[in-house]
Amino acid sequence: MRTMVVLAQRTENEILMALKNIIGIDHAVVVVKNLDKAAENWKGLGFTVSPRGTHSAKMGTGNYTIMLGSDYVELLGVLAETDQNASVRQFLARRGEGVERVAFTAIDAAAGVEEIRLLGYTPVGPIDFERPVTLPNGDPSKAKFSVFQWPLDEAPGGIRIFACQHKTPDTVWIADLQKHANTARRLKQVIILSSEPEKDAKQLARMIDREIYVGQGGASFVPSGSNRADFVFLTRELLGRQFPGFSMVGLPEPGAAALVFVADDLASAEYAVGAEGLRIEAGVIVPPTAANGVLLAFVTA
Repeated sequence: MRTMVVLAQRTENEILMALKNIIGIDHAVVVVKNLDKAAENWKGLGFTVSPRGTHSAKMGTGNYTIMLGSDYVELLGVLAETDQNASVRQFLARRGEGVERVAFTAIDAAAGVEEIRLLGYTPVGPIDFERPVTLPNGDPSKAKFSVFQWPLDEAPGGIRIFACQHKTPDTVWIADLQKHANTARRLKQVIILSSEPEKDAKQLARMIDREIYVGQGGASFVPSGSNRADFVFLTRELLGRQFPGFSMVGLPEPGAAALVFVADDLASAEYAVGAEGLRIEAGVIVPPTAANGVLLAFVTA
C-alpha cells in the first residue's frame, strides 16, 4: 500500500463533476505582504512569473500569476487599503502569508450562482472586473473575469472558495508563461490542515455537491472535478509523516498548508529550487518559510 498522500489515485468515476457550470480547481490564491518581493521569491524557486497586474482602485490589489496547464497560482497583495480588500488584510494580520482561498473554474458565472443557490447557499456575486495585460508582443490588452463566492462564513478547514469565469483566457494562459525551470505543469493537490479532516471535507463536499474519499491514516480527499487538483484534509501529525524532514514552522491550523505540483522532471525541480529544496522518496519539497507560508511539493504522478 502506498504511504504518501500525494500518490493516492482516483477512479474514472471520481473525476465527474456534479455541478455543470462549476468545474475543477482553477487557481489557488497566495496572499503576500510584499507583492514584488514574493514574485522574486517564486522566480527563485524555478517558476516563470507573469508581469504584475493591477486591479481597480476599488479593489486596491495587484497580482502576479504562475500559469500552468489548465490551472495556476496567484500571488495577491494589497496596494492600497480599501473596503474590498479588508478580508485580505485581516487574513494577513491573523495568519500571515499563505493560501487564503481557492477558485473553481466557472463556465458560466451567472448559471453557477443559481446552482449553488439550489444547494442552499446564498452566493456573493457574480461580479465582473478586469485588469490590464501586456501581451508578449508588447500590445496592451485586458484580462476579463466574472467571479462569485460561497458565503464568507462557509470556510471548511479555514479555506474560502469562489468561482471564476475567464472571459478572455488567451490573455491569461500565455504559452511563454507556462514554461517553468522546475518543470511544474499542473496542480495535483491543495492540502488543508484540520483537527477534524473528515468533518471539514464533508462540509466542502456539500458546498460543491461531491463525495469524499478517506485515505490511509485518516486523510480525506474531495475531488474538485474535471481531472483537476484534489482537496486533501489531514492533521498536522499526518502531514509530518507524509512529508518527513522539514520544519512546519509557518503553517496554520486550520488552513491551507501546501500545494502539490506535478512536475515533468524531479531532477530539474530539485535543481531549480536550489538549497531551499529537500528531496524525499516521492518528490521534492520546499518548506513554507521559503515560499511565503506555503509548503510546496513536486511529484511526477
